[in-house]
Amino acid sequence: MLLWWLIPALVFIMLIALWLSNYQLREQVDRAYDRALAGALRSIDHNISTASGGLSLEQPYLMLEFFELTANGSLYYRVATEDGLAEIGNQDLPLPKAPLISGQAQFFNAEYQGLALRIAAMARPMDPPLYNNYGGRVVVQVAEAIDSRQSFLNQALLRSVERDILVILIVVLVVVWSVFRTVRPLERLRQDVEKRSADDLRPVDAPDIPGEVAPLVDAVNRHMSRYTAQARLQRQFLDDASHQLRTPLSVLRTQTAYALRESDPAEIRAVLLAMQDGLDRAVRATNQMLALARAKNASFAEAGLMPEDVDLVEIAEGVIRTLLPAARARHLDLGLEASRPVRIQGIDWLLREALSNLVDNAIRYTAANSEVTVRVYADDRHARVTVQDHGPGMSASDISQATVRFRRGAAGKNKSGAGLGLAIVGTIVELHGGKIVLENRDPLPGLRAALVFTVDSFPDAAMRHEIAGN
Repeated sequence: MLLWWLIPALVFIMLIALWLSNYQLREQVDRAYDRALAGALRSIDHNISTASGGLSLEQPYLMLEFFELTANGSLYYRVATEDGLAEIGNQDLPLPKAPLISGQAQFFNAEYQGLALRIAAMARPMDPPLYNNYGGRVVVQVAEAIDSRQSFLNQALLRSVERDILVILIVVLVVVWSVFRTVRPLERLRQDVEKRSADDLRPVDAPDIPGEVAPLVDAVNRHMSRYTAQARLQRQFLDDASHQLRTPLSVLRTQTAYALRESDPAEIRAVLLAMQDGLDRAVRATNQMLALARAKNASFAEAGLMPEDVDLVEIAEGVIRTLLPAARARHLDLGLEASRPVRIQGIDWLLREALSNLVDNAIRYTAANSEVTVRVYADDRHARVTVQDHGPGMSASDISQATVRFRRGAAGKNKSGAGLGLAIVGTIVELHGGKIVLENRDPLPGLRAALVFTVDSFPDAAMRHEIAGN
């Protein structure tokens, strides 16, 4: 396609250049020959005399012979008074159509005795004048046949055309060779991509491609990297789902078979209650895995998730209203301490998911008839959301590995769950450029979990992509 547009345009431009060069060459040849005519004209003019009372001319034979040899043809001349009463040389040699200006040579083409001539004509005042005619002028004309000039011009034009055509051919060949040489790395790149298997998403390595194509290859590599990260998330979700759901489903299958064999209503009820508990755990694990996958997938710009101005106090109020029934069921005092709006740049539903996991964990692990307190506050640089409870707390080892997927601390061994809650919180907080801080309430019992954000900041897409890849 490049050659289809480039070659005709190049040939067209070269033809225009050829026409211009030939036009200029014709002007230069005419100017050179006209200078020779002007020299002959001046030479004859210097040999004209009217001192004797008549018009006389001492012919410069050597100059005229040399001029004829140079012109390679016959030379014609005429010296006459402007009124035509006195005339020397070739009679009736044509005059130009425009009036002659004294002292200025005028060049023109005309026919004389069936020949095409190039004529130089000049008029000047006679000194002394003839016939007491003080206003009279003498007209000097010199002419040559155009044949020799045209022959020389044709030869020069032919050589110029041959040279220009050769240049056009060389340029076209160079362009064709350059285009094919430049496109060859793209052909190798195409073959390399075609030979790859469907699951080969390694970055394309093409060091010798043209610089203009490098941004396209970089964009393809970035797209493949995003696709690789997304595929990794999908595989991770499938692995997590198979890991977490295989056992509950197998237990449910066993419990269902046992219930079908039983005839005692009390035993069947006990089995159904056990099945309900297993289903609750499976639903909770599934919801947490989906939340974790959505949080990591939110790192992609294609998800359409753009940060916006959110109020952490408003988010905390919504989470507390949602989980208040669960807190009341355990006779807990679930409260919020916040004095003013605290705004950051973030994604509302992700922040709600993170805080919901923290408050839910606090409700599940804190002692009955105690309290869970959510505090939202900020200073000049950071915004913080803390959740503190009266539970058993966590060991230093559990705190250091709290955000590891499917890892449950010592305090959670006897609780239902998949060990994904804090992993979800950690992912969401990192996505927002913040961090999660866990510490025991010493000397009071319980744990304090804090989400720390930088005010008015949000990581760009590249950082979010890196977080998702990790």
